[in-house]
Amino acid sequence: MVAKKVRKTTAARGKKKRERKNIDRGQAHVQSTFNNTIVTLTDTAGNTISWASAGGLGFKGSRKSTPFAAQMAAESAAKNGMEHGLKTVQVFVKGPGAGREAAIRSLQAAGLEISSIVDVTPIPHNGCRPPKRRRV
Repeated sequence: MVAKKVRKTTAARGKKKRERKNIDRGQAHVQSTFNNTIVTLTDTAGNTISWASAGGLGFKGSRKSTPFAAQMAAESAAKNGMEHGLKTVQVFVKGPGAGREAAIRSLQAAGLEISSIVDVTPIPHNGCRPPKRRRV
C-alpha cells in the first residue's frame, strides 16, 4: 500500500509577510518606453521598496503606452512606497515614452515631495544601428 502525499497549502508554508520599512527619503525611477511605463521606488542605496508598471495594472497592448496608464502606475507605486514611510523622492527619468511627465505629476499628486528630477536616458555615442523607419 502506497502512502498518500500530503500537499502543503500556501497558509501552511508560511508566506513571508513584508515588514514595514521606515524610509523617509528615496528615489523614484521612471522608465518610459514606447510600449510601457515602469515606476520603481527605491531607498537611497538603490534597494527596491515598491514598483508598478502599466502592464501589471491590467493595461494591455497600445493602452500601456498612454500617459494615463503611466499615471496609474506611478500612483500605485507611490501608495505602496508611502506605506513604508516614504515622503521625499529624487526622480530619475529614463526613456522617450509618452508617460514621462504624467508619471512625475502623479507621484507629486499622490503626496510624495519631489526634491529633484534627473534625466538619465542612455544616449549612444553612435553605437547600435537603430530600427528602420516606419512607413505609414
